[in-house]
Amino acid sequence: MNSKILIVFLVVLAVFCSCDNDGPYEDYLVARPILKNAVSFKAEAIDIMEPIPVVSSGKVYAYKNYIFVNDVGLGFHVIDNSSPQNPERIAFIKLEGNNDISIKDDKLYADSYGDLVVFNISDISAISLISKMENAIYNNGVWMTNVTFPQADIYEYGDIDYDKDIVVGWEVNMERRSVADYEKQFNCDNCDLAFVSENTLNSQQDAVGQGGSLARFKIIGDYLYVVDYSDLNIFDIADLEQPKVLEDVQVGWDIETIFNQGEILFLGGRQGMYIYDIKDPEKPEFISEFRHGTACDPVVVDGTYAYVTLKGGNMCGGTESGLYIIDVSNLKNPELKVIYPMEGPNGLGVKGDQLFICDGGAGLKVYDKSNAPNITMVSHFKDIVAYDVIPLSSSLLMIGDQTLYQYEYVDSDIKLLSTLEL
Repeated sequence: MNSKILIVFLVVLAVFCSCDNDGPYEDYLVARPILKNAVSFKAEAIDIMEPIPVVSSGKVYAYKNYIFVNDVGLGFHVIDNSSPQNPERIAFIKLEGNNDISIKDDKLYADSYGDLVVFNISDISAISLISKMENAIYNNGVWMTNVTFPQADIYEYGDIDYDKDIVVGWEVNMERRSVADYEKQFNCDNCDLAFVSENTLNSQQDAVGQGGSLARFKIIGDYLYVVDYSDLNIFDIADLEQPKVLEDVQVGWDIETIFNQGEILFLGGRQGMYIYDIKDPEKPEFISEFRHGTACDPVVVDGTYAYVTLKGGNMCGGTESGLYIIDVSNLKNPELKVIYPMEGPNGLGVKGDQLFICDGGAGLKVYDKSNAPNITMVSHFKDIVAYDVIPLSSSLLMIGDQTLYQYEYVDSDIKLLSTLEL
């Protein structure tokens, strides 16, 4: 065999060796979850402690003279806000796997790795645990609220028993895989997905707290509604200390937030906004949906308009960021009216003619919406990172970058009242 034939033979052989029946191969970063037994892990997950520094500030919640700030996946900080000019941290409730809370009549409901946990906060200096309902929520995915997703090309979850296993970390290795296997994960029919909010029907408004637009928990009357990745979890809380689990309602995919206007629920998801009727609070009925490009999607509603911020990039998707104003006067046929570009919006809120938008690193933006769907910016607080807001009767709460901001309403404008480094 002469040298030219030998070279050709070796080239062909190399091609065949680098490709099997599965097609070409490449090197990919493959991530696998590190598991721990849920029973032993949860046994140490709850504690009531003295104030500690925040690790990663999340959502904010207001109840009476208190503010509760979520420390993502770790619990929540309790702040005495009797004097808004000088708020004071008074406790930290350690609650592993926590992202959301909601409060009615001094009973605080919170999530913890899929469990629904109930606390008595009637004596804020002696908060006590009342009950815990195992695996009552978030049953359709791997919920890892205190574990950051690693940078990887492929995520392999293996055989996870959602009732027994908790994901406490990730192992990432470079491995050679077929391109076909890599591309298969983007076929969402086969995905095993994992992902680590005022008008109400309540007769006693001051007995129920208020969350921001990013909340997954919502108390309406004698019911607690909790959204997870695809379901609306419903609890009868007529007996505040012993909630009853009702039948879940599948509402869509990538659901992130919940907001209500009267007997209508507006659910924000990465694929769109979903509208449900809760005249029968135990059996929500689908009315319609508004679809948009993939993006993180909190929603608030005031009158005949829904205000939706879409955040593109990263885990949120590829849609350009913006504020969508949608006419919901006909609930069966929501209609997009206008899009305002934003840099990286998160939560938002409304009060009267004012619309507040947390535009990430671009700060807090305040708009006059009296001529909606046309809006006009009236204030812009720059050089801060804005995450979520709660418009209260006399002040505005805003959380961002491990800092709690409070603003006071002054005529048609707002002014900074205080800041609290968390």
